[in-house]
Amino acid sequence: MMLTSARAGSLKDPEIAELFYKDDPEKLFVDLREIGHGSFGAVYFARDMRSSEVVAIKKMSYSGKQSNEKWQDIIKEVKFLQNLRHPNTIEYKGCYLREHTAWLVMEYCLGSASDLLEVHRKPLQEVEIAVITHGALQGLAYLHSHNMIHRDVKAGNVLLTEPGQVKLADFGSASIVAPANSFVGTPYWMAPEVILAMDEGQYDGKVDVWSLGITCIELAERKPPLFNMNAMSALYHIAQNESPILQSNHWSDYFRNFVDSCLQKIPQDRPTSDVLLKHVFVQRDRPQTVIMDLIQRTKDAVRELDNLQYRKMKKILFQETRNGPTAETQEEDEDLDGCVGRTGTINSVESSHSVPSMSISASSQSSSVNSLADPSDDNSEIAMMQEGDHTVTSNSSVIHLLPSNDDLYDDPYPGESEPQLPTSSSTSAAAQRRAHYRNREHFATIRTASLVTRQIQEHEQDSALRDQMSGYKRMRRQHQKQLMALENKLKAEMDEHQLRLDKELESQRNNFAAECEKVCKKQQGLLEKE
Repeated sequence: MMLTSARAGSLKDPEIAELFYKDDPEKLFVDLREIGHGSFGAVYFARDMRSSEVVAIKKMSYSGKQSNEKWQDIIKEVKFLQNLRHPNTIEYKGCYLREHTAWLVMEYCLGSASDLLEVHRKPLQEVEIAVITHGALQGLAYLHSHNMIHRDVKAGNVLLTEPGQVKLADFGSASIVAPANSFVGTPYWMAPEVILAMDEGQYDGKVDVWSLGITCIELAERKPPLFNMNAMSALYHIAQNESPILQSNHWSDYFRNFVDSCLQKIPQDRPTSDVLLKHVFVQRDRPQTVIMDLIQRTKDAVRELDNLQYRKMKKILFQETRNGPTAETQEEDEDLDGCVGRTGTINSVESSHSVPSMSISASSQSSSVNSLADPSDDNSEIAMMQEGDHTVTSNSSVIHLLPSNDDLYDDPYPGESEPQLPTSSSTSAAAQRRAHYRNREHFATIRTASLVTRQIQEHEQDSALRDQMSGYKRMRRQHQKQLMALENKLKAEMDEHQLRLDKELESQRNNFAAECEKVCKKQQGLLEKE
């Protein structure tokens, strides 16, 4: 059991020191490129100099406000990852410390299942959903057999690797013991018993089975049920109303039955992950290349999207160099910004649906992540206290190196020299975006460049809000502490007054008893005389 009072970054405890490598990560990992961002920090593509292996690095800072809570969250996640040994869970490769930042090194993956929805803008095929579900289910069965609970299963946390493997990732909300009772997860995917846990007791790994059922609907309909509601209304609806079902009639009975089994409202009626592994939906014969074909189609689509964005950026710069900013160019820039905003997403749904994971815990309040809301989405995001939560798709945003291909981005102005960059601020922003796309020319990925750009922008915009929320939480804890101190003081004063009153009452009772005794003796003396 770790001491929560330990100073952030302290390695005096040998048990804590063993969790981290002593090497300097900046000397071991090169070619770092930011490929994702959340409130916890950033995710980077990197290459290990020792083996030339491509890895994903999640950098998590434990300095500044709430440093001790951040440090405990890092320790918790590292300990959890160290215990994982399964083909369908993300592979942990070590953790390093540098300048108050933890470098969490993990297996390199192409992206998440939600990225597939983002790129193709349509539901997956049933056979594709079956393969992804089967892989996720195998990972869950492994966790549950070791008495662990993921607690944040959703498409954004189901990753795909280059060889076509399905991996569970993002264990920032996971519990290493079962049963558990913390309010943890992402609202629309949350099981009823998690929502009711604080009032009605505990839950076990079957909450992951419910979330997997919701994930199946997400992959089949591009969004989870109740997504048109705000998160708090959805939580109430999940806890009080009937379970959701697949809306379309074109899905097979096997798929429908699988989803219905996962979404049994009463946990005792819901099958375990082991039982579901035998379900015909995930056991049916299917081509071996389903995932590989899906990945290749997605890579091709992403390359086309990035090429389109790059050509637009280059055209804007070229026109501004020759003619200066025109109304038409500015309009086109605005259209492009809209396009960039609409293509970025972590949690699928239309073009982007961002839902932070959340939890309520006495020991830890960490910021939620994945704040990539669609501009057209009227659902307000919620930010709540979180138990060790780092609910970004963590390493879902890693990318795949390809051989150099200078012709990947076609030059829309062949024969023309590269335009000199104007100095205006608007053009400077466009130049930065253009450089961002240009820097991806050696990559293929199932995440668009605009998604990464949007995620970084959203993170910067939300920093102030997170600071305000952190300040509010600290102020609330301080007020609660003061209130408790005042209550204790008042209680002590009340006890003191009560004690004084009891003494006065006892004294009056004694005096009254003495007076009564005197009167009785006097009356008795008078009777004897008579």
